[in-house]
Parts: sequence; structure tokens; C-alpha cells
Amino acid sequence: MSKILIIEDDHSLQHFMSTLLKNNGYDVCVASNLSSATTMFFSHTPDLIILDLTLGEESGEDFLVKNRQLTESSIIIVSAIDDFSKKVHLLDEGADDYITKPFNPGELLARVRVGLRKKTSSDPHKQFYAFEEFKIDYEKEQVFLNQNEIHLTPIEYQILKHLTLNHGRVCTSTSVLKSIWGVNHSESDAQNLRVFMANLRKKIEPNPTKPKFLLTHIGVGYRFIE
Repeated sequence: MSKILIIEDDHSLQHFMSTLLKNNGYDVCVASNLSSATTMFFSHTPDLIILDLTLGEESGEDFLVKNRQLTESSIIIVSAIDDFSKKVHLLDEGADDYITKPFNPGELLARVRVGLRKKTSSDPHKQFYAFEEFKIDYEKEQVFLNQNEIHLTPIEYQILKHLTLNHGRVCTSTSVLKSIWGVNHSESDAQNLRVFMANLRKKIEPNPTKPKFLLTHIGVGYRFIE
């Protein structure tokens, strides 16, 4: 049973999310402030964390920044703040998803399912990833479409590996750049990334003008579908 930690100071919303998730088979614990959240984070080792940004006078972002490197758990931000630049910033800081309040129960459950899939599939030591006619062999560094091998450049392969290991998650352009070129990536690297993505689509998409696998989130980054 997957463990979910809800960090939310609105008790009515906290109860709503907790009841919804428990009724759908999840093991749920809740916290209303950063102190109790930190205690539960270390004692319960949750598979997924639902984190409110505004916790009274405390900031959920502080929890994200402090603990992101300590866990592989998926972290979903839930906030009434619907600010595009804020969303990009939090994704760059390590959030896996961002849901704007108010939201419906189906949306939350869908995001939770994606977050839990991401956690179980993002092991850098896993050997294969497959989705419909697409397959990638991480051990041999081979990519196949309809059982035909697709020949990629080393950088194209590293970009595709990063996106497929995080499939279903929006990867910001900054996170992709850091994974390939490191923290000291340049403006030219950012421009080259768009070129590499265009070339990748030509090689793995059945119809590059209507991408099926590699989706662009304008101004944010990229996502490998599923």
C-alpha cells in the first residue's frame, strides 16, 4: 500500500484529501505545519507528498528545498497561487507536479497515480522502458520503434533517457539542461536543446508535426507522454 503524506493547514481540505485517498486504498498521514511534517517525513518515509505552499506564516517551499535531495518521493504542490513563473520555479526546485486550487477529486487522484508511477519507474539502474511501440534499453543504450532500432547521437540519447526516466512528469528546460550539460550550461546550450528536441521528434515520432511521445509545455519544458 502506497504511503502519502499530506501537508496542509486548511483542516477541511486536509480532511477532504485524506478521506478521498484513504477510500482509494492509500495509507495516509497528515501534517498541518513544517515541524510535524518533518517528523512524519522521516518516520513514515512516504512514497508521495502533497504539499501546500502556504502554511500559516510558514512556506511549503522551505520544506521542498530542504528535503528534495533527501528523498525520491514524488512531491505534488497544491496551491491557490496560479502564477506561471512560480510554477516553473517550483518545478526547477524539484517539485514533480503543481495543482491549482480548487481542483476536483478525479484530477487529484490522477496526479497521485502519475506521481507514484514516476517514483517506481525513475530508478536510474532500471534496464528497460517501454510504451506502446516505443522501447529503450538503458543498459545497451538502444532505442527501438516498432522493433526497428533508432540511431541517436549521444546527447539525443541522454535527453531521451532523462525524459523517459521521468515519464509523465513535466521536466523544465533548466532541469534537462542541468542533466546533460551540468549546472554551468550556457545560453547556447538552451538554444541547442530546442534543436535536439526537433531532431529527436524526427527520429522517434510517427508524425513529428503531431508529437505522440515528446510533448512541449510552452515556456516550461518537455514531457514524455504517459
